[in-house]
Amino acid sequence: MSAESTERRILSVLEEDAQASYAEIAERADVSKPTVRKYIQKLEEEGVIVGYSADVDPKKLAGQSIALVGIDIASDCYVEATRNLKEIPEMEELYTSSGDHMLMAEVRAMDGDSLADVIEDKILALDGVTAAHPSFLQERLK
Repeated sequence: MSAESTERRILSVLEEDAQASYAEIAERADVSKPTVRKYIQKLEEEGVIVGYSADVDPKKLAGQSIALVGIDIASDCYVEATRNLKEIPEMEELYTSSGDHMLMAEVRAMDGDSLADVIEDKILALDGVTAAHPSFLQERLK
């Protein structure tokens, strides 16, 4: 088996279950535990694996609202605005985008009103941010 297919199988198991033990990964990827350990360490060092996370169903998350927010920024302010956006505590994730908006962000707050305040007072208030388009998450389907 090629190293690339071994990496892909190990990553596939981790993407399905980030909490899988080395033994579980080894069994499901059909490799040894030392091989799993070696590849995971290599992938972490190379920055392929950047972290481990839990998938959350927003409907079952009491006392918190989640929105995906499309953000547009004036091109001459892009670097400073993205730097400032990353500092907003309610900003869980921030991605560059090739879609309708320059950036996509996952924003979390206590409730819908608090989320609206974050968008208005912290995101739209930044120099260079020209628009923020929230989509509130309702129910996780998969």
